[in-house]
Amino acid sequence: MSEAMRFRLVFAVLMSLLMSVLMTGWVTWINVGLGARFWQAWGHAFVLAWPAACAVVLVAAPSVQQLSKRVLAAWSGHGE
Repeated sequence: MSEAMRFRLVFAVLMSLLMSVLMTGWVTWINVGLGARFWQAWGHAFVLAWPAACAVVLVAAPSVQQLSKRVLAAWSGHGE
């Protein structure tokens, strides 16, 4: 596996982990509050969300990076 591919894989795992923890925690808190059900509901949401988020990041990251470059170029007046 190339260095670039290993980086892409590690980035996808870490970014999806961070976003899944934060977003499932936030949405679970909004939906059930911080009561007795929170940890069970959050755990269930996280287990379902993280694999999906990781797959999305793996597939979408290159396109989003290119789009980001285009947006920044357009904003700076140096369109491609």
